[in-house]
Amino acid sequence: MRHIISILLENEAGALSHVAGLFSARGYNIETLTVAPTEDASLSRMTIVTRGSDDVLEQITKQLNKLVDVVKVVDLSESAHVERELMLIKVRAIGKDREEVKRMADIFRGRILDVTEFTYVIELTGTSAKLDSFINALDAGLILETVRTGVSGIGRSDRILKI
Repeated sequence: MRHIISILLENEAGALSHVAGLFSARGYNIETLTVAPTEDASLSRMTIVTRGSDDVLEQITKQLNKLVDVVKVVDLSESAHVERELMLIKVRAIGKDREEVKRMADIFRGRILDVTEFTYVIELTGTSAKLDSFINALDAGLILETVRTGVSGIGRSDRILKI
């Protein structure tokens, strides 16, 4: 099962490597990882997407809570949440493909950020599934380069990750 783990940790050198080291030492894969400071400059918020059973996730959570740098851990997948990922994709846009790529970007509510004689750079934001669908909808031969941020997520309603 896919889990989105949100971690509040001290904004200090080495905190990211401690968390990543915990995953690698135990053989758990990190599918995506995002980290940035919060409104409190002394804290960062890290969002990790991983896959595993509930037992594996429970073990990961317990191990994360033992790390000195970690303040709080929440599995966003347990309840209603909002998640988004940003993708920049450079595609070949020549001749008849130009209009087709523009149409696909419009369908997926993407924005064309850069236009050259031969390429478009498109920005898409949404769930990982939406971004995967866009890639699958394009002719693979048109894709020149892809950059994705990884998932960012936040709980809905009164569910807050804060100390």
